[in-house]
Amino acid sequence: MWSAFPIVRQYLSGATASSLNEARLCFEEMKTRAHVYSPIYLEQEFNELMAYSSHIVFNSLQQYNKFFEKTQKAELPISCGIRVNPEISDVETALYNPSAAGSRLGIGIEEMPDILPEGIEGLHFHVLCESDSYSLEKVLQKFEAKFGTYLKQVKWVNMGGGHLMTREGYDHQHLIRILKAFREKYDVKVILEPGSAIAWETGVLISTVQDIVEHRGIRTAILDVSFTAHMPDTLEMPYRPKIIGATDPTNDSAHLYRLGGGSCLAGDFMEAYSFDHELQIGEQIVFLDMIHYTMVKTTMFNGVNHPAIAIWTEDDKLEIVREFTYADFKNRLS
Repeated sequence: MWSAFPIVRQYLSGATASSLNEARLCFEEMKTRAHVYSPIYLEQEFNELMAYSSHIVFNSLQQYNKFFEKTQKAELPISCGIRVNPEISDVETALYNPSAAGSRLGIGIEEMPDILPEGIEGLHFHVLCESDSYSLEKVLQKFEAKFGTYLKQVKWVNMGGGHLMTREGYDHQHLIRILKAFREKYDVKVILEPGSAIAWETGVLISTVQDIVEHRGIRTAILDVSFTAHMPDTLEMPYRPKIIGATDPTNDSAHLYRLGGGSCLAGDFMEAYSFDHELQIGEQIVFLDMIHYTMVKTTMFNGVNHPAIAIWTEDDKLEIVREFTYADFKNRLS
C-alpha cells in the first residue's frame, strides 16, 4: 500500500524487495534503493534491477556466479550476499515454511564452500513468520552453529522478516539484547525486515450480505467479497479472519452462518461463525486485520469486483486512494 509509504518512512530506514517491480516501487515511492532477494534473477531485467538496489542477495552460488560481475559494473555500489537455510522454523504450515524438507530457498550447510567466494559481503536467512524474539533467539543458535565460521568473513547479516515486534506483549528489551550481543560478537551490521509488524491489526475489509441460503441445515450468508479472490491467504495459510460481532461457534450458539464468497469456486467460503442475532440481507460484515498478505495476494478470478482502497485520516476524513474498474480486469488479459 504505497500510499502509506510516507508515514512508514518516518519509522523505517530502507526497504526490501523480491522482484524488479517491487524494487522499482521502493525506489519511486519509498524513496530508497532496495535490499533485494529473489530465488532467481532474469538476465533481461538485471541491469534495471541494479539501478534500484543497494544490496542483492542470491539464492544459490550458481546465481551469484552468473550475475556478480554485472554488480561490479553498476553505477552505484551494490553489496552482494547469499541466502542460507539454517533448517529451523516455527512456521507450521508447509506452504509458508522456508525450512521445510527440500526447501529451494537458501543454501544448506552441506552445499556451502569452505570459504565464501570473493565479493560476498553478507548472509541472509528468513525463517520466521509473525514470531517473537525468543523464536529468533532459537534460530540464531542454530544459525551460529551451522554458519558461524562464515560470520567473520562478512560485513552484514540480514535476519529476514517475521519479527512481529508490534504484537502486544512482545519482549522488545530481549530483542535488543540478543541483537546487540550478536553484532558485538561478530562485528557485523544487523538488518531486520519487520514487514508484518507495520500492518499488524491494521485495516478492515467491509462486505455486505447479498443473500442467505440453506442446504442440509447449513446456512450460508453470501457476501459481495470473495475469499479466493480478495482474501486468498485465509484459504492458503489457512486462518480464520476476525469479524466484528462474531465469534467461533460454541455448543449453545444460536445464530450460525457459514460465510460464502461471491465467486463460483466451491471452496470459496469460511466455516460457520456465531453471531448474536439473525443476519439480514444488506447487513455489513466487517473483517479485521485485512492488509498485509490479504491485500497483496488478491486476484481478479471470475472478474469479481475489487473493493476500493481508502485511508481514514487523522482529521477524521475518509480518503479514497484507489478504485478498481472493468479496465483493471480487462487489461490483465490478452
